[in-house]
Amino acid sequence: MTEFNIVQTLAIWALPVLFAVTLHEVAHGWVARYFGDDTAAQQGRLSLNPIRHVDPVGTVLVPAVLVALGGFIFGWAKPVPVNFGRLRQPKRDMIWVALAGPGANLAMALAWGLGLKLAFAMGGNTPIVQGVAYMCVAGILINLILMVLNLLPLPPLDGSRVVAGLLPVEAARNYLKIEPYGLVILLVLLFTGVLGALIGPPMAIAKSFVLGLLGLPPGLI
Repeated sequence: MTEFNIVQTLAIWALPVLFAVTLHEVAHGWVARYFGDDTAAQQGRLSLNPIRHVDPVGTVLVPAVLVALGGFIFGWAKPVPVNFGRLRQPKRDMIWVALAGPGANLAMALAWGLGLKLAFAMGGNTPIVQGVAYMCVAGILINLILMVLNLLPLPPLDGSRVVAGLLPVEAARNYLKIEPYGLVILLVLLFTGVLGALIGPPMAIAKSFVLGLLGLPPGLI
């Protein structure tokens, strides 16, 4: 197994992480606009320019530290603003807006997988092609991690929006009161190793699905 120094590791992961968190957020805004809320568009947040979405902590610091430590990798961008009250059918549309982010991550994982197939087809015998192949693997992993992670039913993760959209109004309101504490809970779960254990089984299923769909060798990543 190839071992990389910290600079090489950051170079491999930087673009996949940046695109993964950026397109995740923009997808929320695109779907929200489709269902009637153009808040993100009015604030210029539907841009694919990553600079508009970078969160210094979630997009830069946390992923860089986790990469350096060689552990579980995840991150986040500045949330795209969504005014659920402006959606045509808020409870129903909230579900689709929430699922747009993980859906974008799945699409990106498949795109990186196609890139990996192309790298294999080119033989992977040059440093450039090998570097692209490792970046594609990183792209698959970070997008599947973000997809699975965001589907957890912990406010403010996307899975909680899906749950809230399915609950009666009063129950949803009480459930979402957890949101101010959600990031703290998530970080505690991360650094105690519980989060990795929670998303491990669905990650294995997601990787098998992507690799199988693209005809890539099982256990490749």
